[in-house]
Amino acid sequence: MLLRNPAGGMPRVCDTAYVSESAVIIGNVEIKGDVYIAPNTTIRADEPGSAITIESGCNIQDNVVIHALGGSAVVVGKNSSLAHGCIVHGPCTLGDKCFIGFGSIVFNCTLGNDCVILHRTLVKDVIISTRRMIEDGAVVNKQGIADCLGEVTMDISDFAGTVARTNLVLAKSYSKLRSR
Repeated sequence: MLLRNPAGGMPRVCDTAYVSESAVIIGNVEIKGDVYIAPNTTIRADEPGSAITIESGCNIQDNVVIHALGGSAVVVGKNSSLAHGCIVHGPCTLGDKCFIGFGSIVFNCTLGNDCVILHRTLVKDVIISTRRMIEDGAVVNKQGIADCLGEVTMDISDFAGTVARTNLVLAKSYSKLRSR
């Protein structure tokens, strides 16, 4: 469901993106090509001056919430994966090829490219360098903690890449079904 925000902003969705019929997308949201938006996702840029951009090749899985506070933006970089039930709340910028795990919360952050946030994790008010990994259940809410994060391991990087590729195939498959 694509809805206008109170200021009249309407979502813009590329023809090659797939948006589930049960997803709700409100306001100043741009969804670029080859994006997969799963069932029950909510993407809201409904507060004054808010904006959300989902770059190409992303997958936004079931029950994800993306919301931008008034006067803020959320940018989800190319080929990023937002896993089931996570919350990304703006202001927030995710670099390319990021992975946000099941049930994680990311708020008021900047993540470099290739970052992996594993499951049930809280990341708030920090800047995360490129190729950093945050373990399951961690709380990263001080820059000193963020500065000490280890690099993404090869097995976790491979896992995140597989998730992104699998969901890209889903996006393309659903888009083909829709065009029939």
